[in-house]
Amino acid sequence: MSSNIYQHRTLVPAAAPVAPAPQATSTARLNDLLDFVKHEFDVVASDANQLKGQRDEFEHRIAQQVSEVQMMQQHIMDLESRHSNMAQQYDEEMKRLRAIIERGGGNPDAGGPHSPRLQQQQQQQQQQQQQQQPPPSIAAASASGPGGPKGGPSGPPAPFGAPPGSDGYQNGGYDRDRNGGGQGSAEKRMRVDGPPGSQGPPPHPGYGGQGGPPSPGREPSAPVKGERESAAPPRRAPGAHESSPGPGAGGSGAGGAAGNNALASWSDLDPDEVPKDLKKEGSDWLAIFNPKVKRTLDVNLVHTLMHESVVCCVRFSPDGKYLATGCNRSAQIYDTKTGAKVCILIDQAAANKGDLYIRSVCFSPDGKYLATGAEDRRVRVWDIAKKRVKTVFSGHKQEIYSLDWSRDGRIIASGSGDKTVRIWDVDSGSLLHTLYTSPGLEQGPSEAGVTSVSISSDNRLVAAGALDALVRVWDTKTGQQLERLKSHRDSIYSVSFTPDGRNLVSGSLDRTLKMWDLSATHRALDQNLPEEERAGKAVCYTTSSGHKDYVLSVSCSPDSQWIASGSKDTRIQFWDPRTGQTQLILMGHKNSVIAISLSPAGGLLASGSGDFNARIWSYDRIAA
Repeated sequence: MSSNIYQHRTLVPAAAPVAPAPQATSTARLNDLLDFVKHEFDVVASDANQLKGQRDEFEHRIAQQVSEVQMMQQHIMDLESRHSNMAQQYDEEMKRLRAIIERGGGNPDAGGPHSPRLQQQQQQQQQQQQQQQPPPSIAAASASGPGGPKGGPSGPPAPFGAPPGSDGYQNGGYDRDRNGGGQGSAEKRMRVDGPPGSQGPPPHPGYGGQGGPPSPGREPSAPVKGERESAAPPRRAPGAHESSPGPGAGGSGAGGAAGNNALASWSDLDPDEVPKDLKKEGSDWLAIFNPKVKRTLDVNLVHTLMHESVVCCVRFSPDGKYLATGCNRSAQIYDTKTGAKVCILIDQAAANKGDLYIRSVCFSPDGKYLATGAEDRRVRVWDIAKKRVKTVFSGHKQEIYSLDWSRDGRIIASGSGDKTVRIWDVDSGSLLHTLYTSPGLEQGPSEAGVTSVSISSDNRLVAAGALDALVRVWDTKTGQQLERLKSHRDSIYSVSFTPDGRNLVSGSLDRTLKMWDLSATHRALDQNLPEEERAGKAVCYTTSSGHKDYVLSVSCSPDSQWIASGSKDTRIQFWDPRTGQTQLILMGHKNSVIAISLSPAGGLLASGSGDFNARIWSYDRIAA
């Protein structure tokens, strides 16, 4: 009996812990499986949301593209209709003139082809010619002289910049009709030609699209590789030269560029016809000085910096010792004294398929960092010494076209085709303000894509130019819009504050530059007026005309004495902001001058072009 009890007692504790072991193991495994299933579900859900977002974005892009195609079709139909009307008017006018000629010119005393007065004049002219005709020996000798058939052209010189293959003069590749400027056909003027075999992007934002600046390779308006890129036509007849508006015209004050109508004559001259004291010629460049104003500047070519693609942007460092350029997939930094390339910045983490053009570059005030804005919608801040990306600002919905770094180094402003200007805190990397050009229409169609931004020297104002032909100015601290400047007649592609921050320059597709006085805007801020009383203080005091095509870039000299502009007409011009008149025209690029930068240290000008070159020029004031 005792033995059985013992055996029973020994069996009970041995069997008790064994039974729950399988159950605990299965429970733990089940929990692990459930966690794994939950995790997989979360991953799939996240992927689904991401795909949905991509699908929505693609649908939005497709809708934009369809809208752009429809607008292009409508524009083509309008052009065809205008062409038909013009052809009909031409035929009617020719019929009318033929009828007048057949009737003998109407009133005989009016000088018709058979009128007695005209016949009498013709007889008098023939008699004078017979009296003045030299003897046959002299006439034969003069026929073989310098002005005769073997000595040179016997007719008058063709206008400067006649198209290749015409009777016009071509000089070293800087004829003004090289890419459709001046008197070229409408088809030529609607294009921006790259070098032979060019595969570059549109040289500047906004070409060919009404819904915002296109990105090469992504929008329907971008050219197929090897083709030229189609540009939005100007809103006036090709080849027309706009005169400077007077008081009350388009907001221009009495300080308009009086006398700039003369530009259409002297700037069109054959270079050989320009007096030597009004021009300066290099191996592949030419400067022509305005005979209507006193010559006070001298210019020279310092360096030609060759690139492998279109040069979209140029910017000097604050001390003027370095120049940054942006092109396809890389930014470069050059020594302005030697022309040597000292740094190449490439983000290896960026997608390496297709093009990725750097649209804007900007140095920090201490020159240690470089900010770049690109087509992938990101602002990168580079540590130049380490050649590494220090900070990335993300948030824009479309390509970034312009950057500016405040003089105190605290903020960066970025402008994008998504119709916003964003202000970033450099130290924290946070977004301070999103400034909309079209509040309430952020997702809808609009022409208010931002092409250019500029921060005033006192860091209080940020200005932006947009495709809707308006310049907007905001308070950088509050984000309040202070000015909405309307005077240009076409999209604005460049804005720049003068060094004192009291004036602003804008360049437009309407081929003009405008100078804006913002002194009253500053006073309103200084006086701490209510918000509703701070806006609408700025005025346009000068309009400058003279470029033959779109003005793509403007820049101010550090002493506020000069404004430089670059244009699709391949030319650079120096302007006197006080009079609005041009000092000189500089020809050296073979394609659109997309970017211009005057050195903050003075004395140097940089230009970037669709001819795959950036150039550094020097300018000096001539001693009186």
